[in-house]
Amino acid sequence: MKNIERCIIHLDLDAFFASVEQRDRPELRGRPVLVGGSSQRGVVWAASYEARPFGVHSAMPIAQALRLCPEAVVLPVRMNEYRKASRAVFTIFSRFTDCIEPLSIDEAFLDVSASLRLFGSGQAIACQIREAVRRETNLTLSAGIAPNKFLAKLASEAAKPDGLKEIFPEEIDAFLLTLPVKALWGVGAVTAQKLATLGVSRVAELRRLKREFLLRTFGASGGLLYDLARGIDARPVESDSSIKSVGHEDTYATDLSDPVVIQRELLGLSERVAQRLRSKNLQGRRVTVKVKYADFSVVTRSRTLAAGLSNGGEIFGIATELLSQTEAGRRPLRLLGVSLATLEVLGTGQSELFAAPRRARLSRLDQAVDQLRERFGDQRVVKGSLLAGRKEPSDAEQGTDGD
Repeated sequence: MKNIERCIIHLDLDAFFASVEQRDRPELRGRPVLVGGSSQRGVVWAASYEARPFGVHSAMPIAQALRLCPEAVVLPVRMNEYRKASRAVFTIFSRFTDCIEPLSIDEAFLDVSASLRLFGSGQAIACQIREAVRRETNLTLSAGIAPNKFLAKLASEAAKPDGLKEIFPEEIDAFLLTLPVKALWGVGAVTAQKLATLGVSRVAELRRLKREFLLRTFGASGGLLYDLARGIDARPVESDSSIKSVGHEDTYATDLSDPVVIQRELLGLSERVAQRLRSKNLQGRRVTVKVKYADFSVVTRSRTLAAGLSNGGEIFGIATELLSQTEAGRRPLRLLGVSLATLEVLGTGQSELFAAPRRARLSRLDQAVDQLRERFGDQRVVKGSLLAGRKEPSDAEQGTDGD
């Protein structure tokens, strides 16, 4: 491999849940498999590659999936087994670097820049990881290798299923220019449509627009579009050890006094923090609530738990107890925040015996909601209790992934 400043690998297990089921039930190998609820209710959590040519995809209603692919075998979710397989795979990753950024239960970024002298090129490392995962877990994963996270992710997508692709620095233009703009991070349906009105549908066309024009048209995200169209992405791989906390806080244009409104805001914050934890394959044991009163004085209340949390409802329950230790509702609030620290990999640790079945149900629900949000967007999938009095985001908002 050519000498470059960074060597990033994106690794993504192929059709993970369905692949675990086919691994554990050999009679299902080569057959279309759907993981999810029953044929009458529920959605597809995962579809094997044999089911995808029929138009089946995750978050699709099971009933619709079966109409498209009547021969599909529908299996219930076995989250404990998937987490067990995930831990085995991430253990293999850790043999090659300690700079690992989990994105979910089945994918991660690895910065192997410091490992090249020991294990060989990025491609050699990716090959060794893929071989070890296949040998030790009987699962397959796709790998993308590039100078940065953005390109590595695109490379692994191009390599699926069960493949490997490397993008060298001198190949960036040839790879990017033919892609549709929707392949760029942050380009959803609205941004793609706005770009289309400018005559831009492919990265090559986006390249012709000046940074100043993109900033005027799209605001701060215009600068990101300019950089990504050129394969520029300076974000580091953030390992679990470098992330000290995950949180979210809102500053309100109008001070909050109504206890009902405050509770609704606290629930929304708890749900957002939970979603961000799960997206990083993390859970946290120390819950902190932060309030800033109208006079700008700040109070925090914290509690450390025996078992880690990643479910919004459970976080909200603890946060409510902590909020009751403040003067929220008696004094107007200017700011409200929720964060979790003492982070650990999602699914680790021991739950109380009688809490385990409930935790398993919550985990299945969280996974389904996360998949729906990924497909339809955060603003389209919310708890019913958050809809009452729903308003636009406040004048200032920030989230924290670290101290």
